[in-house]
Amino acid sequence: MKKQIIGYTTGVYDLFHIGHLNVLRNAKKYCDYLIVGVSTDEVVIKNKNKTPVIPFNERIEIVKAIKYVDEAVAQEDYSIEYKIKRVKELHAHILFVGSDWKGTEKWNNLEKELATIGVKIIYLPHTDGISTTDLSKIVGK
Repeated sequence: MKKQIIGYTTGVYDLFHIGHLNVLRNAKKYCDYLIVGVSTDEVVIKNKNKTPVIPFNERIEIVKAIKYVDEAVAQEDYSIEYKIKRVKELHAHILFVGSDWKGTEKWNNLEKELATIGVKIIYLPHTDGISTTDLSKIVGK
């Protein structure tokens, strides 16, 4: 019997757009079961110094409804320690992140740390030309 590959990715998913969908679609290609962490409002306010346009309880419901997503959970911290803890708790084999983070000190360190427990990071292509920040400016938020 083939071992089920569990993937994990996280994001805010505010003003859900094609870039978000591309990440989820691409991640699902690499795993059998995709778990998506959705940042809580408190985490976004603390770490990005802004309030999401769409409240957490609605954003997580949107993410749950996407056909590529098998499970959605709250992301309650942005720290490396928290990511490692969640990967272990969720028994994930792969952590997905945008290619814009590849080669950064934070993610290089996380790659080394996760490799010690048999988890790999896959960097997914960033969708150019769209972002929640840009959409927020257009809608005046």
